[in-house]
Parts: sequence; structure tokens; C-alpha cells
Amino acid sequence: MHASFSPILVSGSLAYDYIMDFPDSFKNHILPDHIHMLNVSFVVNTLEKNFGGTAGNIGYTMKLLGADPIVFAALGKDADTYLDHFKKLDMNTSYIRTSKELFTSSAYITTDKDDNQITAFYPGAGSESTELHVADVTEKPTFAIIGPSAKEVMVQHAKECYEAGIPFCFDPGQQITTLSPQELMAIIGQATMLIGNDYEMKLMEEKTRWDGRELMNHVEVLITTLGSKGSVIATKDDMIEIPAPSAQSVEDPTGAGDAYRAGFFSSYAEGKDLKTCGQTGAIAALYAIEKYGTQNHVFTVAEFEERYESVFGKKE
Repeated sequence: MHASFSPILVSGSLAYDYIMDFPDSFKNHILPDHIHMLNVSFVVNTLEKNFGGTAGNIGYTMKLLGADPIVFAALGKDADTYLDHFKKLDMNTSYIRTSKELFTSSAYITTDKDDNQITAFYPGAGSESTELHVADVTEKPTFAIIGPSAKEVMVQHAKECYEAGIPFCFDPGQQITTLSPQELMAIIGQATMLIGNDYEMKLMEEKTRWDGRELMNHVEVLITTLGSKGSVIATKDDMIEIPAPSAQSVEDPTGAGDAYRAGFFSSYAEGKDLKTCGQTGAIAALYAIEKYGTQNHVFTVAEFEERYESVFGKKE
């Protein structure tokens, strides 16, 4: 199975997610007329530490699919538990930088009983991914994903892939706002594919002043994810609509987009057509939705193929 996959470089973030549940409502503890002197403490009743970050999430599901991801990102001086987790999966960790000074990027997310969230995000070691250079990768990836991370990292890794002749998909996600219109246009101009959800696509169109048709003059493939409505894969000649199959249960939609990307690009590295890639992404997203956290789902390649066939039929 492994021999048919080409190595895929995955640039993005690695983070620890600390998820806490507050059994009451924030509004009962935040006094509107005293917001100028806010001093509150929330006693939470659950705390979960999860592995996260876009590069980590995508790499994790790719590995389950038998693909060959090269995670290209930085961890902090508290890297040990993340590295141990990856080593158990037999993941290539040669290009994960470990900071001597900073802690790993971390998100501290507290959710109250009304589903309101207060999040503190610490970027930490993520900024040191600029110390990683595509030219140093000896495995010679045939494709790359430039996912959301610090602005300087995305700009640098996109430029290095372009100069090395490695086709890549640009996936700026929540980092679109940090890029200037010029930077965004430059990276899209270097990319082979562009992926985002419908909101992110709209944001990129507004920022670049390029509509969908104009974007197609700069990339070969435009992938728009639509959550429960599936995804649309556009090329100059074709528009492929991929439905979202029904999940057995919806435990946590976080990470579904990263799992979709893992499925799509694993299939792409295997040389499959775009429709099969999109359908593989749709099935991979189901596994993420059905488990709490972004790297807690498990499946064998055989189980995955069986589920794929039950929804979409045999692969071409």
C-alpha cells in the first residue's frame, strides 16, 4: 500500500489544544456594568489535552490512510508528548523543529453550557517554522500543502516550493486576515490548487478583488468545502460536486476540514482523479466528525475502503 504513495510535504501548525467545560453560563459571572474592571475565575469540571494544529491533524489522517506525509512545522520545548504520539504512528518526524526557548503553540478553550467559548491562543514555537527550508528535505516530495501558520512561514514555504518546482495547494484558512492583498495574490499565483470553505473563499475574493473565474486563471484546481453540504471542485473545464455522506453521529465537527484535506491529497498522491480525491476527503471527514478531538479517530485502510465503497461504490 505504501509504495504507491509519493511523499507529501505538510506545512502548517502543530499545537496542543486544552479543552475545558464550564458547567454554568459565562453571563452569570460577567457583570456588564463592571467590564472595565474584569476579574473572573471559572472553575471547570473537565479538562482534555488534545493534539492539534493543521499540519498535525492532516498528517495524522494521512498516515492512517497509508500515505507518506512529511510534517513540516515546529514544536516547543514541551515537544516530547507530541513526538511520542507521532512515533507510535511511525510518522516521519525528521523535519519537525523543536524550539529551545518557546513552548508549543497552544489553544486554551473554555466552553460554557450555552456553547459560548472563550479562547486564549499562544502562537509560541510556531514562528520558528521559518527555520525549516524545503531545500533541506531529502525525500523529494511530489506535492505540498501550505496550511495556515504564521504569515512569514506561509510566504516562505510557498516561495520555496514554487522555486523547487514542487506543486502545492494553498490553504490559508483563518490566517487570510494576516496576509496583505499582495501577499495573498503572490502565493495564489505560485499555487497549483487553492482550498477553503465558502466563507474563506469569499474573503479571498474580496481581498484580491479576483472573483471565482479570475481565481481559475491563477490556479488549476479550486476546492470549496461547504460543511454539511459537501464540497465543490472546480477546474477550467469542469465543476465536480461531492455530497457530504451522513455521519453515524456528530460528536465534534472540529477537524473535519483537516481530515477532508488528508483524504483528498492522499488520494491525489496516489494518482486518483479529482472526483475520487473529493470522495475520499468526504469519507475521511466522517471519521473526524464521529470522534471528539481532531486526532482521536482510528481506522484501518481496509475499513476505510469498505466504507468508501458502501457510500460511493468501487474506486475507478
